[in-house]
Amino acid sequence: MRICRRDLGRLAIAGVATRALGLINHPKLLVLVILDQFRPEYLESIRSQLAAGGFRKLLEKSAVYYNCLNRASTFSASALTTAATGTWPAQHGIVADRWYDRTTATLVSASNQRPLATTFLAEIAADTRTRVNIVAATRERAALFAAGVPPRDEPHLFWINSEGRFTSNGEPPDWLVAFQTPNSAEASRDAKWTAVGAPQDSPALRTLNWNPGRPEEFLALYRASPFAQSALFDLASTVLEHERLGQRNTFDVLCVLPDAMEQLGYETGASHPLMQQMALQLDRSLETFLGALAKTPGNGGYALALTAAHGSPAEPPPSARAHMAVDGEQLVQFIQKAMAARYLARVEKYVYPFLYLKTQLTPELDSGSLAAARIALAHPAVAAYYTAGGVCSLHDEWERRFANSFHPVRSGDVMLSYQPGYVESTGQDRGISYGSLYNYDARVPLFLYGPSFQPGFYERTIELVDLAPTVARLAGAPLPSSSVGRVLSEAFAE
Repeated sequence: MRICRRDLGRLAIAGVATRALGLINHPKLLVLVILDQFRPEYLESIRSQLAAGGFRKLLEKSAVYYNCLNRASTFSASALTTAATGTWPAQHGIVADRWYDRTTATLVSASNQRPLATTFLAEIAADTRTRVNIVAATRERAALFAAGVPPRDEPHLFWINSEGRFTSNGEPPDWLVAFQTPNSAEASRDAKWTAVGAPQDSPALRTLNWNPGRPEEFLALYRASPFAQSALFDLASTVLEHERLGQRNTFDVLCVLPDAMEQLGYETGASHPLMQQMALQLDRSLETFLGALAKTPGNGGYALALTAAHGSPAEPPPSARAHMAVDGEQLVQFIQKAMAARYLARVEKYVYPFLYLKTQLTPELDSGSLAAARIALAHPAVAAYYTAGGVCSLHDEWERRFANSFHPVRSGDVMLSYQPGYVESTGQDRGISYGSLYNYDARVPLFLYGPSFQPGFYERTIELVDLAPTVARLAGAPLPSSSVGRVLSEAFAE
């Protein structure tokens, strides 16, 4: 077919205009994987053992950001909402996994609250041609990520229930019933977790012991195991197939929200050998999932974004645990004792990292909150504070992280930061907590994969709030209402 000079000129002008406007070839399927806990260092430690089709594939063919920082609270609910809204807890209001409500004098769970900002998922789902499916480890995570989507566009949610079985909102589809038998927690009773690549007769790293008298112990082991992790990705592959995602005249979104690494991390901390093995098992599950995507809808038919909500601290060594695992009640007593002697204020509630006070103005200091903050700083476990009045004991980057985390109502009067490596006490001689402002909790990787993106390694630091506007741009949707992140335009293919 011949093209005349006039048509050739029009095509050339159209090409220039497309590049000038930054138009993107939108895929028919967007896949978003947000791991609850994952540090970039895990990939360094297992690089030589990576499978060809898992993380190695993403490292070689994605736009890779190793320095994606969450410059705010790194609680799971907070960070997940930050990723979804493109703004910080100071705006979206999910300041922790739970906080204290003064009006009712009760603890509030983040999973029962809607963010005070729209999510990119709500913006995308506003288009009636969009279908959204969410596969999550718990109902709470699925519901939190779906928050703000209008009821008429409610996503199809799938999660592992309290009995270790997969369920969904609405009427369970027929295929989910068939999926249950080989993939529920029951199939992993007394299962042996062995090292990746180990001979079949190798000793188990851990056995998921089943005791009918204590089923909750088995379920905790299961949720923190590669068996739950792989079952979740298998479910995502099954949703992909049976819902024919990316194969209809719609824009489809599939969100996968695993939390097995977080559950194991609560028990072991970031540096335990089991965490390395869990990362290897994740690599194998990811390889299988990417293989399913290569078949349906095919390598050119989808875009994938993979990141994590937060990282993890190492478990305090046994010799130092007595002072590095902070007992919140003892901290409150330390503050209360000093305040009772000098100031007209008392601690009403402490929900890490927030102090809620009953205060009156004092002549010695600006307010009871500043008095409490300064007293708390004298405790050896406390490194810094931020008050409702905006007074911070640190400045520059750390003051910014505090301010990003602090909501004027939900965060109480004072936000505290423990010393690096310190964690909340679990009441036992093991375990860690999440939620700090430190880089070991705040730094995660981000992979952007598919024909919409230009493969490459980006050393520059980006922020977790950049994910939402980038995904919205990819989907051709409006920005979330309060988004402060930037579109990662350098990652898009020309």
